[in-house]
Amino acid sequence: MSIDDSRYMKRAIALARKGLGKTSPNPMVGAVIVKGGAIIGEGYHRTAGSAHAEVVAMQAAGGQLAGATLYTTLEPCCHLDKKTPPCVASIIQSGIRRIVAAMTDPNPKVSGRGFRKLMAGGVQVTKGIAQDEAKALNAIYIKYITTRKPYVILKAAMTLDGKMAAKDGVSRWISGDDSRRDAHRLRARVDAVMVGVGTVKVDDPLLTARLVRPGRLGYPIRVILDPHLKTPIDAKVVTTGSDAPTWIFTTTDSPIHRRRVLERKNVRIIVLPSKKGRMTFDAILSELGDNGITSVLIEGGGTTFGVALRAGIVDRVILYLAPKLLCGDDAYGMATGASVLLPHALQLHHLTVKRMGVDIRVEGEVARS
Repeated sequence: MSIDDSRYMKRAIALARKGLGKTSPNPMVGAVIVKGGAIIGEGYHRTAGSAHAEVVAMQAAGGQLAGATLYTTLEPCCHLDKKTPPCVASIIQSGIRRIVAAMTDPNPKVSGRGFRKLMAGGVQVTKGIAQDEAKALNAIYIKYITTRKPYVILKAAMTLDGKMAAKDGVSRWISGDDSRRDAHRLRARVDAVMVGVGTVKVDDPLLTARLVRPGRLGYPIRVILDPHLKTPIDAKVVTTGSDAPTWIFTTTDSPIHRRRVLERKNVRIIVLPSKKGRMTFDAILSELGDNGITSVLIEGGGTTFGVALRAGIVDRVILYLAPKLLCGDDAYGMATGASVLLPHALQLHHLTVKRMGVDIRVEGEVARS
C-alpha cells in the first residue's frame, strides 16, 4: 500500500460518509479519480436509486479518464438486478487503468465478480486498502445483505447508577438536551425504531426524529412489540400515523377485535406465533428483513432490552450516562429479567467515549464469541 493509496482512500471514505442514513438498503460508497497526481473527479452515492459513486466521479472527471486510477470504498457492481446500470462496464469503457477498492462487496450477486470482470477488461485491481474502516462504515449493509436481517442498535439513557427511570416510572428527562438531539439523529439514520408496549403505555412517545431533519424517506417506521395487543387506541404512535408508519408485532393470542380497531387507525398489525406468550426476536427480525428493513434502533424498555441482549441479537450499544443518581433498587434498571453470570457478560469492543453536553456517550460493538 502506497502513501497515496491510503490518502486517496481516506478521502473516498469521507465522501461515502456523506450518505449516512440516506442510502438504505444500499451501502454508502465514495469514489475518487486520480490522474497525474491530482484528483480529477469525485463523488458519493447520495440515495438509493441515484447514480453510484463511481459514475458520479466519472461524470465529474469529464473526458480525462484514460489512464486514470479510481479509488472506491466498495467493489464496483456488475449485476443487473437494480435500478441503476452496473458500473463495471462503464469503468472498462472509460479507459481507467487501475481500480483501488477498500473491500469486496459481500452481496452474493457481486462478491468478487466485479473485480474479475474488471481484470478481464484490462483494468488493474488493488483491494483491501482501509478495509477495516470501510467495513465499519457499512456494518448495516454487510449484515443485511449477508443475513437478510436488520442491524440492531440498542440505545438507552441512564443515570450513573444504571437507572433508566425513577420508582414512579418517570424517565423525562434523565439525559440532557444534547443527548436527546443526538438520539434523534440516530433515529433519522435508521429504518425503524422499536419499543415494547410498556414504554408506549408509560411514556406515550412519538418515536420520531423531530429534533433533526428526517432521513431520506422521512421518519423511521415505529415498531411496537405488543404480544397481547394492549397498545392504547389514543397512544401517539397510533394517532400520528401521518407523521410516520406504525407497525405492531403481536401474537396469535391477541384479540382479533383489537387488531381490527388498530388497523382502522392505519396501524399495520403483524401476527407471529406465540411462544409462552411471547414472540421470538428471530421471527421479528426475519419479518422486518423480509420487508426491507436494514436497521433497527431499540429504545426501550427494560423488558425489551433484557430479552434482546440475552437473545444475542444486538449488534451495537449506545448509552447516554447522565451525571445523576437515583440511589435505590426500586428505580428501574436498564434490563429486567434473569441476569447472566460474569463469565457470560456481553463484552463491548471498538469503544468510543465522548462528552455530550453534561452527559457521557458510550458506544461499542457487541463482541461475538
